[in-house]
Amino acid sequence: MTIPPGFNIRAAQVAPASVSHRPYGPSTGGVGNETMPPGFKAEVAQLDTFKLPEHATGSLSNRRLGRALVDAWRRDGIIQIAMSDAQRELWEDAKAASHRFFREPHGEKAACVDSQSYAGYIASGEEVTDGIADYSEIFTITKDLGPSDPRVRARWPCHGSCPWPNINMKEPMARYNEDLGIQGEKLLQLAELGLGVSPGSLTRYTRDGWHHTRVLRFPPRNATNGKGKEGRGIGSHTDYGLLVISTQDEVGGLFIRRPSHKERFANWEKSAAGLREDDDGWVYIPPVEGVHTVILGDMMQYITHNYLTATPHKVGLNTRERFAFAYFHEPSFQAVVRPLEGGCGGMLHDSFEDYEGIHYGTHFTNMFMRNYPDRITTKRLIAEDRYKLLAEKELRTMDSVPAS
Repeated sequence: MTIPPGFNIRAAQVAPASVSHRPYGPSTGGVGNETMPPGFKAEVAQLDTFKLPEHATGSLSNRRLGRALVDAWRRDGIIQIAMSDAQRELWEDAKAASHRFFREPHGEKAACVDSQSYAGYIASGEEVTDGIADYSEIFTITKDLGPSDPRVRARWPCHGSCPWPNINMKEPMARYNEDLGIQGEKLLQLAELGLGVSPGSLTRYTRDGWHHTRVLRFPPRNATNGKGKEGRGIGSHTDYGLLVISTQDEVGGLFIRRPSHKERFANWEKSAAGLREDDDGWVYIPPVEGVHTVILGDMMQYITHNYLTATPHKVGLNTRERFAFAYFHEPSFQAVVRPLEGGCGGMLHDSFEDYEGIHYGTHFTNMFMRNYPDRITTKRLIAEDRYKLLAEKELRTMDSVPAS
């Protein structure tokens, strides 16, 4: 496995303290600055790269690695994970399929929509963040549930088919997503070790996880359709679930905000869309070959009492088109998530049952309805009064299925 020059590897068998953290560099120079989209001012991240073990166990080296991951998320808001050679092949195959799809005529892409799920094609300008159209062009991959699935027959919100254009896109995407799902579970297991909580404290929620992926294309900044804001690919926001594992090509455009006690937000209570989008303090994440980046979502913030926080991020348009993937490792749609007990050196101490909890399916539905107010899925959900089903007991009980 080749690691880009200037980046360290924290292997599972190495004590994390033996590797120094590289500080952020100013935007006036340093590695990665040359790929920053024009018109943006930000510090440039220079991150350590971690190597995940084959299996997450309770070994001393895994506990040290888990603690290092937690510390890096608390410090930087983002980590880098080295890809194996096999994972690089999966990424290259999926990226090639992405390029082929986005080069299809608009009519063929626009036909890839499902009226019950939020899967399928999203045209540039269709997604809305903080009331402003985004320029991202997207294919969303959700759990692919056919019409005979009892949850689809029961009209559960957001449940339906994934409208694949063809097998040549479906197969490489499915292989890549399957591997990312394995990495997501491993990261949660290591996070449990790092937080000092009992095994299964996080992974108990991901049985039948509502994992999904956004395959993204961003146009060059000089070739947009005029619906959004100049230079803005996606506006500032936080993501919904536990982990977001992303990959980007060599063009560059991702910015994040580091955790700060001065910036408090709770996206499940009040929208974090547009959060400090034009303020100082953004950090540019330059593209690095052969790594996944991992940020945290709303449910991880809630479940850890703000010990770990969701990472605000945005995307700027560059001088060339840019391709990226974002895989979301999520709780079950039916899960009611509650904060952890114990761990984190006493930081997590409240009683688990003292919290009503957050129903992930409702949070997911709220976020997608907000982002896609004019999509056929949103209109059908409202017209058929499906939203009220989210209050039903079976939709809030993991592993429950609708009665025939």
